[in-house]
Amino acid sequence: MSLLIVRHAHAGSRREWTGDDRLRPLSDRGRKQAESIARTLAPYEPKRLLTSPTVRCRQTVEPLGAAIGVDVVDDDRLFEGPCRSDITSLVDDAERKRTIVLSSHGDVIPALLAELVERGMTHEDELVWQKAGTWVVDYDKADGGWGCATYLTPPRGR
Repeated sequence: MSLLIVRHAHAGSRREWTGDDRLRPLSDRGRKQAESIARTLAPYEPKRLLTSPTVRCRQTVEPLGAAIGVDVVDDDRLFEGPCRSDITSLVDDAERKRTIVLSSHGDVIPALLAELVERGMTHEDELVWQKAGTWVVDYDKADGGWGCATYLTPPRGR
């Protein structure tokens, strides 16, 4: 079982977007990154795809959902400005599930990683969370703990 933590793909500049930021879509580059993410993560055979209820996060994992036949589900706990209880409950839920994908933002992902480190996750790579990057965190149900995490660098999307 693995927890796959994906930061949304390229969505252009927040400052240049004039509408509600929750509605900001992926750029052309971001859509290409999302397609590449789908190809990379499909072999993990995730059973659940949870996303922040923002367009850019949803669009990042929709190609994966389409490729593997799994619905993408909005989860408010993945929205920007997370609280500790949301992070804790997300990790608790992940421990009870099979392979799950979480698509979120640059302030949620470090909080998730910190919680996982507290619960025993190890990592050789520096804890970074670039747009379109993915953390693959193994969980051993028999051992009852989080194992080694590996960072998959963002696809170029060009």
